[in-house]
Amino acid sequence: MLFNTAENHNIEKKVHEEVLFQELMQKVKKYIHEKTVLDKINQAYLLAKKKHTNQKRVTGEDFIIHPISVAIILADLNSEPNTLMAGLLHDSLEDTDLTFDELKDFLGEDVVYIVKRTTKLAKLSFNPKQRQVENHQKLFLAMANDIRVVLVKIADRLHNMQTLKEMKPEKQLRISQETLDIYVPLTHRLGLFQIKSQLEDLTFRYMNPKEYYRISNLINAKKNERENSIQNIIKNIKSLFYKSGITDFSISGRSKNIYSIYKKMNQGQVSFDEIFDLLAVRIIVDKVDVCYQCLGIIHAHYSPLPRRFKDYIAVPKPNLYQALHNTVLAKDGSIFEIQIKTKEMDEIAEKGIAAHWGYKENKVYSKDNKQLEIAQKLRWYQDLIKITKDTKNKSLQNSKTLVDSIKNDILSENVYVFTPKQEVFEFPEGSTPIDFAFRIHSMIGFTMTGAIVNEKIVPLDYKLKNGDIISIKTNKNVFRVHKDWLRIAKTSYVKKFIKNFLNKQKKEVLTLIQNGKEILEKELQAQKKDFKIDHNFVKKSFHKQSIQNVNELYEALGRKKITPDVALAKITSFEEMRKEYNKEQISKNLKKFTYENETGVFIEGLDKTKLKLANCCNPIFGEEIVGFITKDKGTNVHRKDCVNLQQYDSNRLIVAHWHQNYQLKYATWLFIIGSYSSSLIANITDKANALGINISKINMINNNKLSETTIKLQILVKNISEMEKLISHLLQLSNIYQIYRGTN
Repeated sequence: MLFNTAENHNIEKKVHEEVLFQELMQKVKKYIHEKTVLDKINQAYLLAKKKHTNQKRVTGEDFIIHPISVAIILADLNSEPNTLMAGLLHDSLEDTDLTFDELKDFLGEDVVYIVKRTTKLAKLSFNPKQRQVENHQKLFLAMANDIRVVLVKIADRLHNMQTLKEMKPEKQLRISQETLDIYVPLTHRLGLFQIKSQLEDLTFRYMNPKEYYRISNLINAKKNERENSIQNIIKNIKSLFYKSGITDFSISGRSKNIYSIYKKMNQGQVSFDEIFDLLAVRIIVDKVDVCYQCLGIIHAHYSPLPRRFKDYIAVPKPNLYQALHNTVLAKDGSIFEIQIKTKEMDEIAEKGIAAHWGYKENKVYSKDNKQLEIAQKLRWYQDLIKITKDTKNKSLQNSKTLVDSIKNDILSENVYVFTPKQEVFEFPEGSTPIDFAFRIHSMIGFTMTGAIVNEKIVPLDYKLKNGDIISIKTNKNVFRVHKDWLRIAKTSYVKKFIKNFLNKQKKEVLTLIQNGKEILEKELQAQKKDFKIDHNFVKKSFHKQSIQNVNELYEALGRKKITPDVALAKITSFEEMRKEYNKEQISKNLKKFTYENETGVFIEGLDKTKLKLANCCNPIFGEEIVGFITKDKGTNVHRKDCVNLQQYDSNRLIVAHWHQNYQLKYATWLFIIGSYSSSLIANITDKANALGINISKINMINNNKLSETTIKLQILVKNISEMEKLISHLLQLSNIYQIYRGTN
């Protein structure tokens, strides 16, 4: 069994270094036979022994025991010679007088490269917290360039955890927490499952000893009973296979490690006796088709539990693990897990990614080729390279950002989702279709219009779940992101993509605004016009183009969506019309008379006139208004900035005022544009209710539950201040981008 250093050597007691080194060489000689290479490994050992002479560990052992033990763990992974030598010398640069040049002359530049990157930063450089951040950054940056570095660090950490007993309690906790946060997820990503199990149990033992020993005692209490049960199952399965003509196989049993049992109990809120797969049977065969044949035989004689079958052969895990998994019920009532795999799959399960590029004699090791091979096989490794490449400087803040990004995006708990073509992708829990779209390709993200999960349209804030089948709807004519996507996206890499795009967009918009302003000013000079552009008029007269303010008008001019002559014509027309709103001009021949009705408006000089609030602009108490005499002698009351007034005969315009004593409610329409969510309407009504504003009508239009939606809202307000207050409160909602007034 791999990685059993602690059990075989009882390393918490003194072990003679020569005996340990001979065991290392026995393991090495199983896959390395060239005498020159073996001699070089022996030289590395002698150099390490010389440099660590008279040094002791906290356990009381000679220090050399530690690097030999690290090399043994690496040998179990069939690591290439330079990695083994780096394991033997990984502490020599930090803790002895050995220099880089001396090591380079003795063993070559490649060994120096690995050792240098596994050496910790100087202890006096930073405070402990800063030093930890910097060491983690160094580890991740080195790993992105050479996976051998992290293998040495993992082997180093495993042996340190196995000998942690003599440390002070506070140091035990600190090292255990770091191991759980960094090294356990790394071993999982690399497929080093046996090392992962050992690290989990060791950290659990120091971080929660009470639960560790409680579960350990529960396991031991029925150990013989479970052992008998598993042996009976193995015996029965062997018999079934032989009867079916399957003879080339091996079968063994195992029990779950303590920490994984604890996690199942804790996450599922179940007792120890309720855990289904405490027992597992591992079946190793020679061919893939035999795996499925074996599964069929087992299903014919044991009852499979529903929804427990996993075909990791057809769809491998992102860390390259492959096997058939199912949980079945035996005749005696015992429940156990079946794992069926080929010999090659089992080697990958034991050694992880190392199985793909373990040392092979007579082949030249190329670091660059191996790194490329890993990146092609492990998608998360591609993400690691992208994240580390984005790190431009060495500031502490930048280091922390890098480490946090890797912890969040790569080392956190994850979910597995599939494309319709059954490609598997791995994401941190809480990821959304936005994360998926940008992971596929940045252009998919920028042109995304919606997402389909399990053949149903979902909003972009949908949280991806294990087993989801997801596809992204795109439109090549759409190229944008929304600010709200920063809140919705989970992965740091995607958030950075969105931030960079928005920042670039902001700079472009500022340039367009400046250009548009200059264009309009030149047009004003050319036409010899000199007046201030009316912000209120811009907002109302350009609402069909979704232009809400002067800056947006400048931007539209900068983008050439509007020509300067057209923009100036509208602005000039309004300016001239406004000058005609002179009380003396429009009331020359009018008799003095005051008329008021349920509109709350009174008009001087007209008799028996029917007053009506214009539907085109829905004036509200407090806004500047004007009357327009219609052909049937009625009078429509408009807002002074109503765009329709430009088309009317100015001789029919009359002064109108609000009656200050009226307490009416006025209807107006608001158009609210935002990102779709199931709670959007509820959030809007909550805001209105809190202000005591009635909503008389509400409709959702252009709603395909993809990215954007428009809410059409009719409200009843006493005055313009109430409406503006509601708009201000609604714009505080993160998923509302824009609000403008309109008509039914």
